[in-house]
Amino acid sequence: MTATPLRVLLVDDQPLLLQGFAMILSTEPDVEVVAQAANGHEALAAVATHAPDVVLMDVQMPVLDGIEATRRIVAEHPQVKVVILTTFDRDDYLFDALDAGASGFLLKNAEADDLVEAIRAAADGHALLAPEVTMRVIGRMAQGGRGADADPPIDPRAALPQLTEREREVLQMMARGLSNAEIAAEAFVSEATVKTHVSNVLAKLLVRDRVQAVIAAYEAGLVRPGCLPPS
Repeated sequence: MTATPLRVLLVDDQPLLLQGFAMILSTEPDVEVVAQAANGHEALAAVATHAPDVVLMDVQMPVLDGIEATRRIVAEHPQVKVVILTTFDRDDYLFDALDAGASGFLLKNAEADDLVEAIRAAADGHALLAPEVTMRVIGRMAQGGRGADADPPIDPRAALPQLTEREREVLQMMARGLSNAEIAAEAFVSEATVKTHVSNVLAKLLVRDRVQAVIAAYEAGLVRPGCLPPS
């Protein structure tokens, strides 16, 4: 039996970009573009009408910007995942988007495969951020939290005791920005096993996505900003 395609809403105030994204996604058998919107206000109406699984959201738009639209969509339709897609690699956009509940943050110069992977990852309940972006999130936590020069616990066996040893290892690899496939290769297990471990980590830490899990790992001292996790 054929699986139901992922329903995607495209939101951007530039018609040519909307057409381009629609063309890219039209080649994917498991993705269906159900609607397009030119601003955040139209996006809210389209979400209510078309019930997409994932929204690809621009940031700078007239009427209602993408950050506020994301905040409202996540609040009113928590089952809908939003991936921010912007031209501007700015920290304020990144952190505002994550605070608003976005499940991913990509630049518009990303490869087509990355765009499709972001949609699939978001639909599966995972965040998709580049490794350097993940470390910027952790770095911001360092500035606002205990600080990079503090002396957190670094014994992996002591941090996050609700996790098994293997789950802590997987979380450390998530903090390095590794994909499920890369974690599977490094840990010598199947991708299905990795997905199970990742799901267990998210459930045990009571977080909604990989980014929040990595932040929790930092706060527990399992990883440090600017360096590889302790081994």
